[in-house]
Amino acid sequence: MAAVKYRLLEHTADAMVEVYGKTLSDRFANAAYAMFDQMTDLTKVVPKGELKVVVKADTREQLLVDYLQELLFVNDTEDLVLSEFDVKTDGSSLEAVVRGEKFDEAKHTKRSVVKGVTYHGLKFDDAKGTLTVLFDV
Repeated sequence: MAAVKYRLLEHTADAMVEVYGKTLSDRFANAAYAMFDQMTDLTKVVPKGELKVVVKADTREQLLVDYLQELLFVNDTEDLVLSEFDVKTDGSSLEAVVRGEKFDEAKHTKRSVVKGVTYHGLKFDDAKGTLTVLFDV
C-alpha cells in the first residue's frame, strides 16, 4: 500500500488539504499530487511525458504557491494531468521533474476544476512534517 500523501480537510467551498512529507521537497511534491488528485483520479494517469519546472521565490510560501500555479498553467494550456513529482527545494528555489499525460475524457474522470492556489490558510508545520494549502475550486 502506498504511503498517505495528504488528507482533505473540511472547508466550506474550496479544497483544503494537509500534506505530509519527511522533507520539504516531499511536501511540495505531495502538494502537487493533492492538487491534481482534486482534478482527476491519479491512479488512471500514466506518467508518459516529462516536464522540468524551475521556480525561485523570497519565501517558501510564495515558492509553493508559484510552483503550484505554474503546474496549473501547464494543465490549463496543455491539458496535461500530472501524477508524478520529483521535487528538489531548499525553500527559496525549486527544481521539479513532473510526469503525466494529456487529459482523456474516455480514460480520466473529471472531479473538480482547480482555479488557483491561495495564501489563505497556508501553513508549514516543520515539527509535524506537514503543510496546509487551500485550492480555489
